Amino acid sequence: MTLPQESEKQFQAAIVDLAQQLGWHCFHTFDSRRSASGFPDLFMVRGRRAIAAELKSDTGRVTEAQDVWLAALAEAGVETFVWRPRDKQTITGILIGRPASVAL
Repeated sequence: MTLPQESEKQFQAAIVDLAQQLGWHCFHTFDSRRSASGFPDLFMVRGRRAIAAELKSDTGRVTEAQDVWLAALAEAGVETFVWRPRDKQTITGILIGRPASVAL
């Protein structure tokens, strides 16, 4: 028996909840129809760190517009990521501030 896959909405809610518990300020555009195409799903700030994260399903693909935004933000010094449900342990480590390879 296969468990149902977590939706992107559920995945995002879990990340925002964890990030807020850890003191991050989180921004997500709820209606992006009038916004610039490709801007990352989440923008988070805590202290001197800023993270832009594009959220995808385990099989979802990053669009060209999303790649352009992530590259521009990275060039400006923002930590940029493409996060998938399978990356939860790594995401937790990044939000806590531990190296991504540390097991929690």
